[in-house]
Amino acid sequence: MTTHTEAEIASQPECWRRAVGEVPVDALPQPGERVAVVGCGTSWFVAQAYAALRERAGHGETDAFAASEAPTGRSYDRILALTRSGTTTEVLELLKSTGARSTAITADPDTPVTTLAGRTVVLDFADEASVVQTRFATTQLALLRAHLGEDLTAAIADAERALAEPLAPEPLAAEQLTFLGRGWTCGLALEAALKMREACRAWTEAYPAMEYRHGPISIAGPGRVTWMLGEAPERLREEVEATGGTFLAGGLDPMAELVRVQRVAVARALARGLDPDRPLHLTRSVILPAPETR
Repeated sequence: MTTHTEAEIASQPECWRRAVGEVPVDALPQPGERVAVVGCGTSWFVAQAYAALRERAGHGETDAFAASEAPTGRSYDRILALTRSGTTTEVLELLKSTGARSTAITADPDTPVTTLAGRTVVLDFADEASVVQTRFATTQLALLRAHLGEDLTAAIADAERALAEPLAPEPLAAEQLTFLGRGWTCGLALEAALKMREACRAWTEAYPAMEYRHGPISIAGPGRVTWMLGEAPERLREEVEATGGTFLAGGLDPMAELVRVQRVAVARALARGLDPDRPLHLTRSVILPAPETR
């Protein structure tokens, strides 16, 4: 029987097509605004990717924070809150405390975030039954990339290829996996590692690619995989392979390469008898109890 996670992974190309065809231009950050993008878990990593893309596109200074760590003393023109559930405590508390213009991207229109944010973008068609985020995360990033002026036609075609091609055997059997990114794909590398931890409890790490030589390469070796999302630095493949480790760099759009990672995470989970829809110790949303009053 197909799991919810498998079905949600497979639906990503169609979700991306719909998102890029329905970009709500006025609700999202405008060129020249100073923006803070916040989220928790997967949404924080998407925030990092978008912040790097927005600055690279020349749209303005953009910072990304875990919602619990967003500085309260800085001035922003807009807070962009990313929250699939619309109920995450840290995101709601931040929106309550900010005086900046705010926009939230969520999957559920009937949640507290819609009353706290000034504008709301609802991607209910990308919502998920699984606790593990796959299509919602990539669909909101597709939307944001399109809003920055990117043409995602090739990325969508790459995602279809990532779904159709057989998985490489090395990451399915690897003892350890390290994901690397550069620029905006550093956030995707962090998300790839998180998917492996959540779905199949794998030993995974993630780093900026140029930092990999500064210590982390010491764990590369036989039975271990270094997986690049995006263009790899010169000579890094040769350095990893010299250790006996496997170096993967698929050449697809990095979001499509993340789709491959998602598929590997599910395959490894099922091989271990784990349920990728319901990872251990996790819930769909982290809702913290109100502080005790004396």
